Amino acid sequence: MWFELVLAGGLLVLYAAFWAWHSQGSGKLTQAEIDQYLAKIEKLPLPAKAVQGFIARLRPWAEADDGKPVYMFNLIHFFPRVQPFPGAPDFKGTPEQANARYEKSLIWLWLSHASYPTFIGAPQASGNLINMQPERTWGNMTVVRYPSRRTFLKLISHPSYAPLAPYKFIALELDLVPVSSGTIVPDLRWLVGGGFVIVFLLVVWARAVLFG
Repeated sequence: MWFELVLAGGLLVLYAAFWAWHSQGSGKLTQAEIDQYLAKIEKLPLPAKAVQGFIARLRPWAEADDGKPVYMFNLIHFFPRVQPFPGAPDFKGTPEQANARYEKSLIWLWLSHASYPTFIGAPQASGNLINMQPERTWGNMTVVRYPSRRTFLKLISHPSYAPLAPYKFIALELDLVPVSSGTIVPDLRWLVGGGFVIVFLLVVWARAVLFG
């Protein structure tokens, strides 16, 4: 009995810690916070024109903060070869390798901000099946979950992010689409399997209570 109580208490403490980690950065952004974050993002070692355009779109999105989690939909178009710019690292690999280095180096920064990819995929065909923009093809599609808009701004303004960002921007063009959290349906095999496990445990518990 004591073992079960200690185990249950330990698991509750761990879950509370996980909940706190997963929920960090909640609450709406203040104007002072937005100004502070954008001032740091403006200094990222990227082409000035790209940063200015990014800041111009980022500010109204941040000012419309609802304090809720956000999913960043990344549509990636790789360059035929890396395209360096002033201040970018001298990288000799392919665009795909440069982006892989960026993503690998970003893992711990993501996790420390309770952010993580929820979907990563590559196109199955050489072209889109319905193609409204024939000149545009996608090399990768990624969805990253952030606890809030504050978390996203905090992450890309973090000192550790600045050295990583150029590896992404010498490798690809990017459409970055913030999406509100909606209905997320897990793999139905896990959902149905979990349901059967719960039914099994309930039946075992009921038999133990009724028949001793």
